[in-house]
Amino acid sequence: MRTVRIALIGQAAFGARVLERLIDKGEEVVGAFAPPESPGRPEPLREAGEKRGVKVYQPKRMREPEALETVRALEADLGVMAFVTDIVPKTVIDAPRLGTIQYHPSLLPKHRGGSAINWPIIQGETRTGLTIFWPDAGIDTGSILLQKEVDIGPDDTVGSLYFDKLFPLGVEAMLEAVELVKQGRARRTPQDESQATYEKLCEEADVAIDWALPAQRVYNLIRGGNPQPGANTLFRGGMLRIFDSALVAKHGGAPGEVLEIGADGIVVAAGGGGILVKRVQPARAGKAAATQWAQDVRLGTGERLGS
Repeated sequence: MRTVRIALIGQAAFGARVLERLIDKGEEVVGAFAPPESPGRPEPLREAGEKRGVKVYQPKRMREPEALETVRALEADLGVMAFVTDIVPKTVIDAPRLGTIQYHPSLLPKHRGGSAINWPIIQGETRTGLTIFWPDAGIDTGSILLQKEVDIGPDDTVGSLYFDKLFPLGVEAMLEAVELVKQGRARRTPQDESQATYEKLCEEADVAIDWALPAQRVYNLIRGGNPQPGANTLFRGGMLRIFDSALVAKHGGAPGEVLEIGADGIVVAAGGGGILVKRVQPARAGKAAATQWAQDVRLGTGERLGS
């Protein structure tokens, strides 16, 4: 098969990049679907489609009847789901002649769900990866087409793991998967349900810092919330979000106690060690270098975070 007619469903930079690479390879993208745009925030997939001459549809939800009608009217051979947060009904998934393939940023069946990059970091894992699979009516439960593994570095955050590793590797994996479908060599390996894990969306309450926990666990929590949803702690009765940080071998002090304030940030005591906090976001304010913030609020050593 020399080419297939592709209907792409996606969003953000990943969806846009998959669209661009498919077209660069000479694939026929007959239409794309992206979510509606917020005021002042253009959708990258829509912009990429306009530049490449691909019609982009923006239904409010993919479950709306007109979305299915549009997909069917495109007469696509293959559906490609590239970073999709909407719930796509099985009628849309099954509409293309050869079915639909989807990207997921974990090694399924582990870490099903919408925060599959956050939780491996929070849980202290050192390996993760991505899966291209055949979606079905469940949540990330379809048969596996291919997988790629990556290391989670000791200082990786959600941002670095995604943009430096899972994003570029995922784009190329999607192209590889399309080629396998075209060649009739795309496998459908059922997921091993005995190994399956599912986690809820990682939200503010999930990354609230308990400074009494071992410093490594605190550090994992901060990394697993950076940049979203942002690990948080109390400070003078308000919320303080913590982003860039480092694990340091500092001992002594009560949990949450500010041990040092220096040019690189502030050192906060945790169980058996310390955290060098480099970047913070106070409530109702933008992100700031921790040193500058400390100066602004007249933070002193001995003061406590978490209360």
